[in-house]
Amino acid sequence: MSGIRFANLFLAGLVAGTMFGIWLGYDPRKLSPSAFIEQHQNAVRALSVTMPVLGAICIVLTIVHAYLARFQRSVSNTLLAAAILFIAAGFITRFGNQAINAIVMTWQADAPPPPGWTDLRDQWWQWHVERTAAGLLGFILVVAASIRGERS
Repeated sequence: MSGIRFANLFLAGLVAGTMFGIWLGYDPRKLSPSAFIEQHQNAVRALSVTMPVLGAICIVLTIVHAYLARFQRSVSNTLLAAAILFIAAGFITRFGNQAINAIVMTWQADAPPPPGWTDLRDQWWQWHVERTAAGLLGFILVVAASIRGERS
């Protein structure tokens, strides 16, 4: 089980850390329209395949970890709660952020942004804040469960 615990901690840390890093260093409300479009499109190209795959693997590992810890009820329940939070972050990404990403990917950085672009930008940011909160809480629960499980 220590291999699963390590992999779960590692992937949960990568996924939550990426969300946290974006939250910390990429407030799009402070960017000019062209800088926002360029930066956003670059991030989408770099992360749109890798992060959903890592997130899905993280969810599966968290559920497997919970199953393997099923005889330690509090550890297992904590991991299941973490998996629910990771799933919530995935749904927020899929139905909130990615829908807006698809629109922003059609914009040109050297052209004026479409009317109402700041509304989409701000909606994207709100979705990101919510998924970051879910991801960080999920990571905290994986860490807590791993520490508790190690002591047992």
